[in-house]
Amino acid sequence: MKAYHLGALDGLESWRLVDVPEPVPGHGQILIRVHAVSLNYRDVVIANGHYPFPAPTCDMIPVSDGAGEIIGVGPGVRGWKVGDRVAGIFSQSWQGGRQPDDAWITTLGGAVDGMLAQQVVLDQSGLVRVPAHLTWEEAATLPCAGVTAWNALNGLGTLKAGDTVLALGTGGVSIFATQLAAAAGARVIVTSSSDAKLKRAKVLGAHDLINYRTTPDWHKEVLRITEGRGVDRVIEIGGSGTIAQSIGSVRPGGVIALMGLLAEGEPVDPGAILMAGAIVRGIMVGSREMFEDMNRSIGLHRLRPEIQRVYAFSQARTALADLAKGQHVGKLVIRVSESG
Repeated sequence: MKAYHLGALDGLESWRLVDVPEPVPGHGQILIRVHAVSLNYRDVVIANGHYPFPAPTCDMIPVSDGAGEIIGVGPGVRGWKVGDRVAGIFSQSWQGGRQPDDAWITTLGGAVDGMLAQQVVLDQSGLVRVPAHLTWEEAATLPCAGVTAWNALNGLGTLKAGDTVLALGTGGVSIFATQLAAAAGARVIVTSSSDAKLKRAKVLGAHDLINYRTTPDWHKEVLRITEGRGVDRVIEIGGSGTIAQSIGSVRPGGVIALMGLLAEGEPVDPGAILMAGAIVRGIMVGSREMFEDMNRSIGLHRLRPEIQRVYAFSQARTALADLAKGQHVGKLVIRVSESG
């Protein structure tokens, strides 16, 4: 069968398309025909050799996010059958509750083989059923960006109707957060440097829009919109380049969910966090339990993930290069199976 390997980890062209033996499920394992995968900025970082967590190897299969159908089960498998529509969970060891100590060393596409292959084997505890109304391509966007957004909104107390969420940018996590928060009855403020992207965010559920190029002190606009109160949640994907303004945007006791380091800037002032009374919370995607909770919400509200473009399996490197440009709204997806 065909699969991609990470290769030399020296740039966006390092992925290699290779022939590998078809995997065979062992005890408690599931064989999956992968129909589609989606990319995350993490894939760019890994390909460039800058991943700060357990180092992947050159012959590892990349990409954490994929969806497909079960085509085989090993001995001892319970609760799964051939034909089930599934997606793998990002950290194979995080089933529920607090983040386990080994979460980072069981992540698909970074610490263990990922999903960019025609067939993969996962442990029976390392996958979830996907919402029935979603296409393969849509289902493939859920494991990292979707669950990260869900965790950011609900992982430290459930988001309530009437709460206000500030989502920075229009990438996969922020767009998922916009859709999920709007479905929960929250008010959503979205920032971007592009009016066209903001217009699309409005269609997907955003209530208020801020162009941070024309409004560089955007935290002041957030306070104006919220009548000085500040927001309940911040989806913080910028890191040191944006977190000072995020702190200035949040209400006392509000949560800044930090899951990205895309923008450069000065180190954060701890005194600003103290004065704001804010909670800054690092987000490592989420658990299988969170994934299942999110899927119930997506199914109930019939939400559809936002996909900018779908690529052929042979175009995987092109898709990765396009992701690195940061010009998309939502997700970039690779179709693995021609029948998908």
